[in-house]
Amino acid sequence: MAGSRAAQRAAARGAMVGGSWDGMGIGNDGWARARPEYIGSVFRQLLQGISRRLPSQCAVCHAWPAHSICEACVGAFAQPVARCTTCALPVAPGVRQCGACTLQVPPFDVCLAALPYAYPWSDLVADFKFHQRTGWAVSFASLLRAAPWVEPALDAADLLLPMPLSAQRLRERGYNQADALARALEPSKVAHGVLLRVQDTPPQRTLARNERLRMVENAFAVDPLKVSRVAGKRLVLLDDVMTSGASLHAAARALRGAGTAHITALVLCRTE
Repeated sequence: MAGSRAAQRAAARGAMVGGSWDGMGIGNDGWARARPEYIGSVFRQLLQGISRRLPSQCAVCHAWPAHSICEACVGAFAQPVARCTTCALPVAPGVRQCGACTLQVPPFDVCLAALPYAYPWSDLVADFKFHQRTGWAVSFASLLRAAPWVEPALDAADLLLPMPLSAQRLRERGYNQADALARALEPSKVAHGVLLRVQDTPPQRTLARNERLRMVENAFAVDPLKVSRVAGKRLVLLDDVMTSGASLHAAARALRGAGTAHITALVLCRTE
Protein backbone atom coordinates (compact mmCIF):
# COMPACT_ATOMS: atom_id res chain seq x y z
CA MET A 1 0.00 0.00 0.00
CA ALA A 2 2.79 2.41 0.97
CA GLY A 3 4.56 1.62 -2.29
CA SER A 4 1.36 2.33 -4.21
CA ARG A 5 0.92 5.73 -2.55
CA ALA A 6 4.56 6.59 -3.27
CA ALA A 7 4.03 5.67 -6.91
CA GLN A 8 0.93 7.89 -7.05
CA ARG A 9 2.82 10.83 -5.59
CA ALA A 10 5.65 10.31 -8.07
CA ALA A 11 3.16 10.21 -10.94
CA ALA A 12 1.57 13.45 -9.70
CA ARG A 13 4.94 15.13 -9.54
CA GLY A 14 5.64 13.95 -13.05
CA ALA A 15 2.36 15.44 -14.22
CA MET A 16 3.22 18.78 -12.62
CA VAL A 17 6.84 18.99 -13.73
CA GLY A 18 7.50 16.76 -16.65
CA GLY A 19 4.16 16.54 -18.41
CA SER A 20 0.98 18.57 -18.68
CA TRP A 21 -0.74 20.11 -15.68
CA ASP A 22 -4.36 19.11 -15.16
CA GLY A 23 -4.78 18.69 -18.88
CA MET A 24 -3.81 22.29 -19.60
CA GLY A 25 -0.95 21.20 -21.86
CA ILE A 26 1.69 23.16 -19.94
CA GLY A 27 4.93 21.25 -20.32
CA ASN A 28 8.04 21.59 -18.23
CA ASP A 29 9.20 24.86 -19.78
CA GLY A 30 5.67 26.24 -20.05
CA TRP A 31 4.90 25.51 -16.41
CA ALA A 32 8.11 27.20 -15.31
CA ARG A 33 7.09 30.30 -17.25
CA ALA A 34 3.44 30.33 -16.13
CA ARG A 35 3.92 29.46 -12.49
CA PRO A 36 4.83 32.92 -11.05
CA GLU A 37 1.93 34.65 -12.80
CA TYR A 38 -0.48 31.88 -11.83
CA ILE A 39 0.58 31.89 -8.18
CA GLY A 40 0.49 35.71 -8.08
CA SER A 41 -3.05 35.76 -9.47
CA VAL A 42 -4.30 33.13 -7.02
CA PHE A 43 -2.60 34.88 -4.11
CA ARG A 44 -4.18 38.24 -4.99
CA GLN A 45 -7.60 36.63 -5.22
CA LEU A 46 -7.07 34.97 -1.85
CA LEU A 47 -6.03 38.24 -0.19
CA GLN A 48 -8.97 40.09 -1.73
CA GLY A 49 -11.37 37.43 -0.48
CA ILE A 50 -9.92 37.59 3.03
CA SER A 51 -9.92 41.41 3.14
CA ARG A 52 -13.60 41.53 2.18
CA ARG A 53 -14.44 39.39 5.19
CA LEU A 54 -12.24 41.03 7.81
CA PRO A 55 -13.72 43.78 10.00
CA SER A 56 -12.24 47.21 9.47
CA GLN A 57 -12.28 50.63 11.11
CA CYS A 58 -13.44 53.84 9.48
CA ALA A 59 -10.40 56.06 8.91
CA VAL A 60 -12.48 59.20 9.55
CA CYS A 61 -14.71 58.58 12.58
CA HIS A 62 -12.98 55.36 13.76
CA ALA A 63 -16.25 53.42 13.93
CA TRP A 64 -15.74 49.68 14.36
CA PRO A 65 -16.57 47.47 12.56
CA ALA A 66 -17.05 49.46 9.38
CA HIS A 67 -15.71 49.94 5.88
CA SER A 68 -12.48 51.91 5.47
CA ILE A 69 -14.75 54.92 5.05
CA CYS A 70 -18.09 54.23 6.68
CA GLU A 71 -21.43 55.08 5.10
CA ALA A 72 -22.11 57.83 7.65
CA CYS A 73 -18.86 59.62 6.75
CA VAL A 74 -19.48 59.25 3.04
CA GLY A 75 -22.91 60.79 3.58
CA ALA A 76 -21.45 63.61 5.65
CA PHE A 77 -18.38 64.50 3.57
CA ALA A 78 -19.00 63.27 0.02
CA GLN A 79 -22.26 64.91 -0.97
CA PRO A 80 -22.37 65.92 -4.66
CA VAL A 81 -22.26 69.65 -5.36
CA ALA A 82 -22.93 71.66 -8.50
CA ARG A 83 -19.65 72.08 -10.40
CA CYS A 84 -18.50 73.84 -13.55
CA THR A 85 -18.57 71.29 -16.37
CA THR A 86 -15.11 72.25 -17.65
CA CYS A 87 -13.04 72.98 -14.51
CA ALA A 88 -15.05 71.29 -11.71
CA LEU A 89 -15.05 74.34 -9.42
CA PRO A 90 -18.24 74.71 -7.39
CA VAL A 91 -20.89 76.90 -9.01
CA ALA A 92 -24.40 77.97 -8.09
CA PRO A 93 -27.14 75.40 -8.78
CA GLY A 94 -28.29 75.62 -12.39
CA VAL A 95 -25.06 77.23 -13.62
CA ARG A 96 -23.30 75.08 -16.20
CA GLN A 97 -19.97 76.86 -16.61
CA CYS A 98 -18.02 79.32 -14.48
CA GLY A 99 -17.06 82.76 -15.76
CA ALA A 100 -13.36 81.92 -16.15
CA CYS A 101 -14.10 78.92 -18.40
CA THR A 102 -16.53 80.99 -20.45
CA LEU A 103 -13.77 83.51 -21.19
CA GLN A 104 -11.01 80.93 -21.74
CA VAL A 105 -12.23 77.43 -22.60
CA PRO A 106 -10.06 74.64 -21.10
CA PRO A 107 -8.47 72.10 -23.47
CA PHE A 108 -10.76 69.30 -22.32
CA ASP A 109 -14.44 68.83 -23.04
CA VAL A 110 -15.60 67.85 -19.56
CA CYS A 111 -14.06 67.98 -16.09
CA LEU A 112 -15.45 65.84 -13.26
CA ALA A 113 -14.48 65.75 -9.59
CA ALA A 114 -15.80 63.47 -6.87
CA LEU A 115 -14.70 65.26 -3.69
CA PRO A 116 -13.48 68.59 -2.35
CA TYR A 117 -9.82 68.68 -1.40
CA ALA A 118 -10.66 69.32 2.24
CA TYR A 119 -11.08 67.38 5.48
CA PRO A 120 -11.13 64.39 5.64
CA TRP A 121 -10.14 63.68 2.05
CA SER A 122 -6.99 65.82 1.97
CA ASP A 123 -5.41 63.77 4.79
CA LEU A 124 -6.39 60.45 3.23
CA VAL A 125 -5.11 61.48 -0.21
CA ALA A 126 -1.80 62.56 1.33
CA ASP A 127 -1.45 59.07 2.86
CA PHE A 128 -2.32 57.51 -0.49
CA LYS A 129 0.08 59.73 -2.41
CA PHE A 130 3.13 60.06 -0.16
CA HIS A 131 3.03 57.30 2.48
CA GLN A 132 2.76 54.08 0.46
CA ARG A 133 -0.94 53.63 1.26
CA THR A 134 -1.84 52.34 -2.18
CA GLY A 135 -4.64 50.23 -0.68
CA TRP A 136 -6.73 53.41 -0.61
CA ALA A 137 -7.09 53.13 -4.39
CA VAL A 138 -10.03 50.71 -4.09
CA SER A 139 -12.04 52.93 -1.73
CA PHE A 140 -11.25 56.05 -3.76
CA ALA A 141 -12.29 54.30 -6.97
CA SER A 142 -15.66 53.48 -5.38
CA LEU A 143 -16.13 57.14 -4.42
CA LEU A 144 -15.24 58.22 -7.96
CA ARG A 145 -17.75 55.82 -9.52
CA ALA A 146 -20.46 57.15 -7.22
CA ALA A 147 -19.92 60.75 -8.40
CA PRO A 148 -22.38 62.14 -10.97
CA TRP A 149 -21.56 61.48 -14.64
CA VAL A 150 -18.44 59.42 -13.92
CA GLU A 151 -19.92 56.04 -14.90
CA PRO A 152 -21.17 57.30 -18.30
CA ALA A 153 -17.78 58.93 -18.97
CA LEU A 154 -15.93 55.69 -18.26
CA ASP A 155 -18.37 53.66 -20.35
CA ALA A 156 -18.00 56.01 -23.33
CA ALA A 157 -14.19 56.21 -23.13
CA ASP A 158 -11.90 54.23 -25.41
CA LEU A 159 -8.95 54.61 -23.03
CA LEU A 160 -8.28 55.66 -19.44
CA LEU A 161 -4.97 57.52 -19.12
CA PRO A 162 -3.48 58.10 -15.66
CA MET A 163 -1.43 61.26 -15.41
CA PRO A 164 2.22 60.18 -15.70
CA LEU A 165 4.99 61.02 -13.26
CA SER A 166 8.49 62.00 -14.28
CA ALA A 167 11.10 59.25 -14.01
CA GLN A 168 12.72 61.04 -11.07
CA ARG A 169 9.46 61.44 -9.15
CA LEU A 170 8.54 57.82 -9.84
CA ARG A 171 11.88 56.63 -8.45
CA GLU A 172 11.46 58.76 -5.33
CA ARG A 173 7.88 57.68 -4.63
CA GLY A 174 8.05 54.11 -5.91
CA TYR A 175 4.63 54.22 -7.58
CA ASN A 176 2.27 56.48 -9.50
CA GLN A 177 -0.82 57.14 -7.41
CA ALA A 178 -2.88 58.06 -10.51
CA ASP A 179 -1.98 54.72 -12.08
CA ALA A 180 -2.98 52.82 -8.92
CA LEU A 181 -6.29 54.67 -8.93
CA ALA A 182 -6.86 53.96 -12.63
CA ARG A 183 -6.23 50.24 -12.21
CA ALA A 184 -8.75 50.11 -9.38
CA LEU A 185 -11.26 52.16 -11.36
CA GLU A 186 -11.36 50.59 -14.85
CA PRO A 187 -8.40 48.22 -15.40
CA SER A 188 -9.54 47.01 -18.83
CA LYS A 189 -9.22 50.52 -20.31
CA VAL A 190 -5.98 51.70 -18.68
CA ALA A 191 -3.27 52.55 -21.23
CA HIS A 192 0.34 52.93 -20.14
CA GLY A 193 3.17 54.57 -22.03
CA VAL A 194 0.91 56.56 -24.34
CA LEU A 195 1.02 59.88 -22.51
CA LEU A 196 4.55 60.65 -21.30
CA ARG A 197 5.98 63.16 -18.88
CA VAL A 198 9.07 64.38 -20.70
CA GLN A 199 10.10 67.15 -18.30
CA ASP A 200 10.50 67.04 -14.55
CA THR A 201 9.27 70.14 -12.74
CA PRO A 202 9.74 71.19 -9.12
CA PRO A 203 6.76 71.11 -6.72
CA GLN A 204 4.25 73.79 -7.65
CA ARG A 205 2.38 74.22 -4.37
CA THR A 206 3.74 77.71 -3.70
CA LEU A 207 3.43 79.03 -7.26
CA ALA A 208 0.71 81.24 -8.70
CA ARG A 209 -1.50 79.75 -11.41
CA ASN A 210 0.20 81.61 -14.28
CA GLU A 211 3.59 80.36 -13.11
CA ARG A 212 2.29 76.81 -12.89
CA LEU A 213 0.90 76.99 -16.42
CA ARG A 214 4.19 78.29 -17.79
CA MET A 215 6.29 75.70 -15.92
CA VAL A 216 4.44 72.64 -17.26
CA GLU A 217 3.69 74.02 -20.73
CA ASN A 218 5.88 71.44 -22.51
CA ALA A 219 6.08 68.79 -19.78
CA PHE A 220 3.93 66.16 -21.58
CA ALA A 221 3.99 64.42 -24.94
CA VAL A 222 2.30 61.52 -26.68
CA ASP A 223 4.62 58.67 -27.64
CA PRO A 224 5.09 59.13 -31.43
CA LEU A 225 4.77 55.37 -31.92
CA LYS A 226 1.39 55.32 -30.16
CA VAL A 227 -0.36 58.32 -31.68
CA SER A 228 -2.81 56.00 -33.44
CA ARG A 229 -4.10 54.85 -30.05
CA VAL A 230 -5.43 58.32 -29.21
CA ALA A 231 -6.16 59.88 -32.61
CA GLY A 232 -9.91 60.25 -33.02
CA LYS A 233 -10.59 58.55 -29.68
CA ARG A 234 -12.52 59.44 -26.53
CA LEU A 235 -10.23 59.54 -23.50
CA VAL A 236 -10.55 59.92 -19.76
CA LEU A 237 -7.51 61.67 -18.26
CA LEU A 238 -7.24 60.75 -14.57
CA ASP A 239 -5.45 62.42 -11.66
CA ASP A 240 -5.81 62.34 -7.90
CA VAL A 241 -5.98 66.09 -7.15
CA MET A 242 -6.65 69.15 -9.30
CA THR A 243 -5.47 72.48 -7.92
CA SER A 244 -4.80 75.04 -10.64
CA GLY A 245 -5.34 72.51 -13.43
CA ALA A 246 -1.97 73.41 -14.98
CA SER A 247 -0.71 69.83 -15.37
CA LEU A 248 -4.03 68.52 -16.66
CA HIS A 249 -4.23 71.41 -19.16
CA ALA A 250 -0.72 70.70 -20.47
CA ALA A 251 -1.42 66.96 -20.79
CA ALA A 252 -4.73 67.63 -22.56
CA ARG A 253 -3.03 69.96 -25.05
CA ALA A 254 -0.51 67.24 -25.89
CA LEU A 255 -3.38 64.82 -26.51
CA ARG A 256 -5.24 67.38 -28.65
CA GLY A 257 -2.09 67.80 -30.72
CA ALA A 258 -2.15 64.05 -31.34
CA GLY A 259 -5.71 64.24 -32.64
CA THR A 260 -7.76 63.11 -29.64
CA ALA A 261 -11.46 63.72 -30.31
CA HIS A 262 -12.85 64.06 -26.76
CA ILE A 263 -11.17 64.43 -23.37
CA THR A 264 -12.82 64.06 -19.98
CA ALA A 265 -10.60 65.20 -17.11
CA LEU A 266 -11.45 63.12 -14.05
CA VAL A 267 -10.06 63.88 -10.59
CA LEU A 268 -10.70 62.42 -7.19
CA CYS A 269 -10.41 65.78 -5.39
CA ARG A 270 -10.73 69.40 -6.49
CA THR A 271 -9.36 72.30 -4.46
CA GLU A 272 -11.99 74.95 -3.96
